[in-house]
Amino acid sequence: MIVNNKSKLMMNKASYMLQIVVLLLVTGCSTGPSKWQNINEEGTFLVYRRQSLIGEETYSIKATKDSILVTSLQGENERGRITGVAAELHLDMNLEPSYYLNRRITSKDTIVNLEVRRTKDSVSVWEKNRNFVQFKNTEFFPVHSNIPAGIEMMLYHYYFKNGGEIGIPTLPRGEVTMNFIQKDTVVIKEKKVPLDRYVVEGINWGGRTIWVDESQNLIALVKANTQIREYIRKGYEEAKPFFVKGNVEQQMAALNKYTNDLKGAQAGIKALVGADLVDGVSDTTQEDMTLIIENGRIKTIGKRTEVSIPEGAKVINLKGKTLMPGMWDMHAHSNQVQWAPAYLAGGVTTIRDNGNELEFATSFRDAIAKKGALGPDILLAGMTDGAGIQGNGVVRARTVQEAQEVADLYFSNGYKQIKIYSSVNAELTKVLAEEGHKRGMSITGHVPNAIGNARGAIDAGMDMLSHRSRILTVLFPDKKVKELGSYYIEGNDISQEQIDESIAYLLEHKTVLDPTIALDVVRAMPRGSVIEAVEPFADRIAYELFEGKRFRSGLPLERSEKAKADYIKAMGILGQFYKAGVPIVAGTDNIVPVFGLYLEIETYQKYGELTPLQAIQSATSVPAKAMGLYAETGSLEVGKEADIAILEENPLKDIKNIRTVEAVITNGNYYESEPLWHAADFKAKNDN
Repeated sequence: MIVNNKSKLMMNKASYMLQIVVLLLVTGCSTGPSKWQNINEEGTFLVYRRQSLIGEETYSIKATKDSILVTSLQGENERGRITGVAAELHLDMNLEPSYYLNRRITSKDTIVNLEVRRTKDSVSVWEKNRNFVQFKNTEFFPVHSNIPAGIEMMLYHYYFKNGGEIGIPTLPRGEVTMNFIQKDTVVIKEKKVPLDRYVVEGINWGGRTIWVDESQNLIALVKANTQIREYIRKGYEEAKPFFVKGNVEQQMAALNKYTNDLKGAQAGIKALVGADLVDGVSDTTQEDMTLIIENGRIKTIGKRTEVSIPEGAKVINLKGKTLMPGMWDMHAHSNQVQWAPAYLAGGVTTIRDNGNELEFATSFRDAIAKKGALGPDILLAGMTDGAGIQGNGVVRARTVQEAQEVADLYFSNGYKQIKIYSSVNAELTKVLAEEGHKRGMSITGHVPNAIGNARGAIDAGMDMLSHRSRILTVLFPDKKVKELGSYYIEGNDISQEQIDESIAYLLEHKTVLDPTIALDVVRAMPRGSVIEAVEPFADRIAYELFEGKRFRSGLPLERSEKAKADYIKAMGILGQFYKAGVPIVAGTDNIVPVFGLYLEIETYQKYGELTPLQAIQSATSVPAKAMGLYAETGSLEVGKEADIAILEENPLKDIKNIRTVEAVITNGNYYESEPLWHAADFKAKNDN
């Protein structure tokens, strides 16, 4: 794994230039012709999302008299959304960039993602959703999280040309480093092809795994900011399973490093002394308590003055702190191991992964559950979709036989649920539900488009539903979500009778709801907003996430106000559901790592008029009960697993205090939050 000190994002320019001078002296400052002077190359990369082919990128590299022009055009159909990305990069013969332009093309508009221009004295940067910025002329390479593969390849050529050992400063921010892992061999058309494997950091959160050939041309890369994508040079696609497996190996190596660095020697018996206790059952805070943990379970809870501390116990003085149950994220997509330290840092001890690549998801889960790796407990919901270009991923149920095979696949790999996505038809929704239930799995997911209404999905056998825009179609039994249109909650008069009848229906069917309301809160922000406008600490996320998570496109003001009115009214209805006994669980759908869960919980309390305890229970006892695990976890009671968040302030006094997590205990292991945040490349709490 690359050692990458994110507290020093930009290397010292003088040191960098000295290394270049040394390199030139060593190589003899050859004045022979550069291999780039006559370059005229074209190529194609195939683009996969969760291993499903969604498009391709063509690139060209052409030399002019004294410069190199690299162009890239990528087209994709991602779940029915047809878009393109056009990019051009201008370099001199030393591969120093002078101009970069990246534009996203849709059927309605062309959007500049990033434009970087170098002049004699300065470098100008224009980034989507941000203001124009000018820097002093400096060494750099233009990089952003969605950089096309053809452009990214030139970054690597630049790296190798400059010695292959130093980090590359990048704009708009950051630094890229590379770490050679090993030499690999793939078989292409029955011929063995040697490749070099690297892990690259500084482009996406965590590392991406790449392979280059003997000419140092990019052959494949696997990356995951919040979804896994594979880019594979055309002609090498038969090696996709090898590249997927290789990326999993590098991710597990990173997880092992986190574990070795942070877990340390852990006492078998721990005494948490002097803390206040929010047990997740009562709305009364128990003050000045001691809690004894033995072999990962809660053995004793009592007043500090009345509990005897066992001999040999590790005593942790927590006077002035508050203990509460470790939280759950019931709509996670943990596509990379950086989620492990990030979730624990934020007090999250259990997640339901709601759709991921099987190879990575099972390896991640098993490393934590079976090998003692650092991270939250992971429950898996296996995504499946139906036929057509709007389908998501490679696991599809297009026939009865395929639906049965899907159920077998996920059951045999230890999944708890089948997740139905939007393109599964009505008949196969029923088949998947029947086959899953036969095997003891519950059924979750989207209301399929072919069904169009929450009641139809529930009647077809679905046990849990995601996303409030589809969930609240339950109020309109005779209409599909497409007929209702955007902002249909705000735009319709909804009677108390409708609400009460829907509550009765949901209670009768014991349906669990996963509204992901924080998605609506963030998406309704006015144009040009940053995420911390609604979630105050979210600017602490790793800088590689800024482009997709922190800087928001937003909505025009009038539409923003309408969207906000819609989700506030919707949350009021969901609050009535919850207080009537309908299970509602907190989940984020990756709107922003970890901090999105705090926003979800706070929104339940703020607009659903839940008490702080009820809001906390949406992320503790309610999901534990929904997943059949409440006898083991979800509250702080004797005999249960010691899944505990340790907070600076009491969340029963103010739900905003949910953000003050200082340490966590899970699987018997104690971790302080700040080293975990640092490992996940998030800023420390007090960093400016």
